[in-house]
Amino acid sequence: MSNPNVIVYTSRNCNYCDKVITKLEEWEIDYEERNVSENREQFRELQRRNVYGTPAVFIDGEKILGFQERKMKNRLGIKEETPYMNTNTMNFS
Repeated sequence: MSNPNVIVYTSRNCNYCDKVITKLEEWEIDYEERNVSENREQFRELQRRNVYGTPAVFIDGEKILGFQERKMKNRLGIKEETPYMNTNTMNFS
């Protein structure tokens, strides 16, 4: 997926909001942060979307509530990393 439109609604003292932001930055995804604690209009905007808590992530209009790493990765087209297993060093006896 190229250049998804990502909007993240956050609030003050929200650990899961911090986790969402950290992951997006780790994945080098551009996003727009809207802090509902600091901007009353953004809070009302979130309520108009029938969401009353943070974090709320909208990726190309699709809503993801809370910190759901797999769902975000899936929607962003980021492949799950599979751990590498070296069968040459494993004992199968």
